[in-house]
Amino acid sequence: MSDHIGIEFMRKTRYEYLSEPPQKQGVPMPPLQIPIPTGARLVHLPDPSICHMPSIDLRAAIERRETLRHYKDVPLKMEELTFLLWCTQGVRRISDKGISFRTVPSAGARHAFETYLLVNRVKGVTAGLYRWAALENVLVEMDASPEIAERVTEGCLRQNHVLTSAVTFVWVAVAERMFWRYTERGYRYMLLDAGHVCQNLYLAAEAIGCGVCAIAAYDDDKLNAAVGVDGERLFAIYAASLGKR
Repeated sequence: MSDHIGIEFMRKTRYEYLSEPPQKQGVPMPPLQIPIPTGARLVHLPDPSICHMPSIDLRAAIERRETLRHYKDVPLKMEELTFLLWCTQGVRRISDKGISFRTVPSAGARHAFETYLLVNRVKGVTAGLYRWAALENVLVEMDASPEIAERVTEGCLRQNHVLTSAVTFVWVAVAERMFWRYTERGYRYMLLDAGHVCQNLYLAAEAIGCGVCAIAAYDDDKLNAAVGVDGERLFAIYAASLGKR
């Protein structure tokens, strides 16, 4: 097989090529979360600990899990959305060193992702684009324009299940958080971590009668522009549409 960018990426992220991590240079650890802008419109979500969802056997959830692209025209409850967010990026505790431990694994507990949501049908939440501030458990309104759903769908190569979903998750990587400890190899770890997060979404969705379609086919520039990130320091790494079966 001749050399191509994939082979080059795997080669140049081997340990012998890595630069010295900022952590070892005494650079402070990056913040756990993008700050909430002053004056931003917030939607306060229910406490995850009081969101009682139906129990489901783990084996049953694994065996029933399959990709779903067609959804009922039924909204999610706010409690259901909270449950899904908790299962995919919920903060269980923060250590005395300022490290977050969450409901999904992450290399070195770096947790490089921010969860952006295209909300189409959620009771109590106006349609639009939001970012979930996990530490405060609030939705931060990012874009309430009427065309935002079309823009995100366009960024996802016109996959119509984004437009018809109850909600579409877009996980944005904050590269600095992973690079701080792992430098170039951290880009491998972010890709692995994205898989952990999306699998949790698939399994959690089974408990509330929903289905998921993971989305790796997207136009990087268009999707990054739609969610308002620069594509280098912050960039969309994975997405998933979700709705009622």
